[in-house]
Amino acid sequence: AMHGREYARLAEAIREVEAKLMAWHRGNQDSGRLAEVPGIGPVGAARLAMKKADAMACRSGRFFSAWIGLTAKNHSTAGKHRLGGITRAGESVLRSVLVVGAMAVIRQAQRNPDKASPWLRALLQRKSKKQAAVALANKNARIAWKMMMTGERYSPTHASQALARAA
Repeated sequence: AMHGREYARLAEAIREVEAKLMAWHRGNQDSGRLAEVPGIGPVGAARLAMKKADAMACRSGRFFSAWIGLTAKNHSTAGKHRLGGITRAGESVLRSVLVVGAMAVIRQAQRNPDKASPWLRALLQRKSKKQAAVALANKNARIAWKMMMTGERYSPTHASQALARAA
């Protein structure tokens, strides 16, 4: 009975925190735009929007992704390039939220491959789900950085349109 009361109290506290987070998310323009990216939900968008000042200090999306800890460790020497696992440096909670969101996108892609992006389908054919999730989280971090810097909205066809213009 004591554990049941404690569980009910904690569940209520969680609901209150979620309500506050959702209210903040709805009131923040950056958070609302970032939540449009597949794999970045309201929690990830709010977390990214809160880190906008840190993102602005980065000179590129790659540096922002490295700051989060989503880039490969470099074990290169004597002209041989060897990349290891992710660095896990930087913002661990944000990194975890982005990877969990990427896993959700991968589960959806496996259930309905016709709706998945060609990039993700090709990645899943040559990498494990966990490696693909980290790669997608890295890509989402770079997209988020660009959106925060320019104020643009997410466009899923942006890359394919740019390739078509270049060809």
